[in-house]
Amino acid sequence: MSTTSNEILILAGDIGGTKTNLGLFTKGKRRPIPKVLASYPSRQASDLESIVSQFLHNHHATVTTACFGVAGPVSDGNSQTTNLPWRVSEARLKRCFKWSQARLINDLSAMAQAIPLLSGREIMILNKKRTAKKGNVGLVAPGTGLGMALLVWSADRYIPVPSEGGHMDFGPNSEEEIALWHYLHRRFGHVSAERILSGPGLFNIYSWLRDSGRYKEPLWLQAAIEEKDPPRAVAEAALNKKTPIAVAAMNKFTSILGAVAGNIALAGTTTGGMYLGGGIPPKIIPYLQGEIFMKSFVGKGRFKPLLEKIPVRIILNDKAALLGAAHCAFSMNK
Repeated sequence: MSTTSNEILILAGDIGGTKTNLGLFTKGKRRPIPKVLASYPSRQASDLESIVSQFLHNHHATVTTACFGVAGPVSDGNSQTTNLPWRVSEARLKRCFKWSQARLINDLSAMAQAIPLLSGREIMILNKKRTAKKGNVGLVAPGTGLGMALLVWSADRYIPVPSEGGHMDFGPNSEEEIALWHYLHRRFGHVSAERILSGPGLFNIYSWLRDSGRYKEPLWLQAAIEEKDPPRAVAEAALNKKTPIAVAAMNKFTSILGAVAGNIALAGTTTGGMYLGGGIPPKIIPYLQGEIFMKSFVGKGRFKPLLEKIPVRIILNDKAALLGAAHCAFSMNK
């Protein structure tokens, strides 16, 4: 790692249920510039401090400021991560690493802050419409879990609004989806949107189709599910169109994702655009480009004309949340 003597380095982190990304950044003219990036399996660590210690041991640098996007709600500088058994604390991080400043923000708040910084090459357009200047921006990000956030224009800048909307109730839109709700309700009790719109959620849809007898599970796919990560096995079969049950599961996932994204667009009046982030959308682009997603997105009765005018885009930069956390860290030094 090479830096000049007067460059300020900050540490940024994106803490997810599957992996934790860390990076050292310098300021840059338009957006933070990464100097060192590293990724660690989250579930192999007992806490965030052990991962940060390993990172700093491998990459010697003087850091006084850090910001971490955390997959979970943040309150008074503390967070209990949703899909990890971690408790993360700003005070403990500062004490452990002798930093002058450390901040925890919701991971979707971090990703949202990166949106105005993204280049055209880091975005794929699904619905080519003109964005409203200073219009609110919405973000829905399915991955290990389901995250949501808004960017609200205020005075001269965007203000990120974090959310735990992924845990809101799933609202069925058809008799078939009511049957899916009943299946999941028997298994989990409360049926959140995240029970469907996430990696595990895709497998939940698949399991419903299989267990309901609607489709037959091929033996080769059953073996693949047993040998590897089940959501990945189903997604690969769907993308390769190898079997009707996997295609049907992905079609249903795509349809419900469109409906939920449309709900967030209405809730935030996101005339500045709706963005799909997280680990899943870039991997299922062929399905998102089909008619199913946009049909569900705009299918809101009397408000269909409004939603048809809202641009929808996929975030291709898989380090967007890390970039947003770095941007937040530099704003702390102003």
